Amino acid sequence: MHNISGQFRKTTWDPILIIAQIVAVQSTMYVCLGIWISIVVSLLGSTKSLDYAFQYSEIHVRDFGGKMMITIFVLNALIGALALWWIVQRTKQCMDFACTAHLIHLFCCWGYNCSFPTTFSWWCLNIVSVSIMCVCGEFLCLRTELQAIPLGMNTQKTAL
Repeated sequence: MHNISGQFRKTTWDPILIIAQIVAVQSTMYVCLGIWISIVVSLLGSTKSLDYAFQYSEIHVRDFGGKMMITIFVLNALIGALALWWIVQRTKQCMDFACTAHLIHLFCCWGYNCSFPTTFSWWCLNIVSVSIMCVCGEFLCLRTELQAIPLGMNTQKTAL
């Protein structure tokens, strides 16, 4: 007799897979963020710097450059949602991976600035970004998970 567990997709604890997925999502987000920043900084005529990705003071609404950085981070959250859909592929894990990616970003910023972030705009942007990444990632994964599962190999009707 076969053991039927009643689950569609059995999940097992695989720390190597989880770490690889975290690295892949984080790498995708930082590479895309770097590309976005490079394009915008070139258009604005500024010098390229890691400050745009990690410096708290770059996130503000005082001028056009600050607003563009906010826009870049929001667009990058959408890229993060696509990364969740492509790499993680599980609706239930989207919030975990989105929060992990932003927690790693918090630690990277904290280390880069040598101080904990205290600016309101930085926290608002990151809360909005993690929300966008999580909700959009869940939406994309859910659409994929809810697709019809083909049950038969032969789709043609056979005559009796």
